[in-house]
Amino acid sequence: MIQSDASPLPAAVDELWRRRAELSPADTEARAVVVSAVDMLDGGKARVAEVSPSGEVVVDERARRAVKLAFRVLGMARSQVGDFHHHDRLPLKTSVDGVRVVPGAIARWGAYLARGVVLMPSFVDIGAHLDEGSTVDTWVSVGSCAQIGKNVHLAGGAGVGATGGQDGEEGSGAGGEPPRAAPAVVEDGALIGHRAVIAEGARVGRGAVVGAGTILSGSTPVIDVRTGEELGRGRVPDWCVVAGGTRRREFPGGTFGLRCVLVLERLEEGRRPGEVELDRMLHGHG
Repeated sequence: MIQSDASPLPAAVDELWRRRAELSPADTEARAVVVSAVDMLDGGKARVAEVSPSGEVVVDERARRAVKLAFRVLGMARSQVGDFHHHDRLPLKTSVDGVRVVPGAIARWGAYLARGVVLMPSFVDIGAHLDEGSTVDTWVSVGSCAQIGKNVHLAGGAGVGATGGQDGEEGSGAGGEPPRAAPAVVEDGALIGHRAVIAEGARVGRGAVVGAGTILSGSTPVIDVRTGEELGRGRVPDWCVVAGGTRRREFPGGTFGLRCVLVLERLEEGRRPGEVELDRMLHGHG
């Protein structure tokens, strides 16, 4: 992760962050600055993080600060959608041109949804960025500031990112990751299986398939089952099939299995296996 030194958001956000402990919904000038910044995230004119041409995750820390400041400067308000009444600091998203939103789906203001996105009954938090053609399946949670690429499929019950520390505080993210971990990133064409979790600080590469129930945090070892080599931590390589596993470690109290992610198969770049083939790849390993 590297920090961006060029943010489209105003430098006033940084000044507000420095004195965030003093802020409240009564600060109308501060609220105007933050609302304008989050509006840019909502419309896709800014984003919290993206993958650079060199392959690094570049984080706009000013954008992330604006997301957290929103919980400082916005007061609780009542709203209504159909028969449902809400009471929250953040309104729901209103600009969803070209997006299919199935009843029961919730997207907060400050989340960007590109054309062609499909939201089944699910939750998308402020600061998230979903690119063209991606599908958010039933009961999926896309956490604050999570970055989802083009044509990604998040299968039922999956979770990407975390909403920890949102109330203007630097709380820890999901999976015990440090509070300044990079947002969760799922790159173009990836498939995240049912009930899988991609926590803050973790990254799934292009075209990768993450098996059901897999848990990937920024510190999870990723291991190639064919060689036993540890490929790194918290990052699933491009074009591969992975599943959750454990590896044995010795401790004074005994031998225990610690969570890891196993690279089971390498895929030909640009080719997504069919359902039967994927089932063989995943279940053939038990």
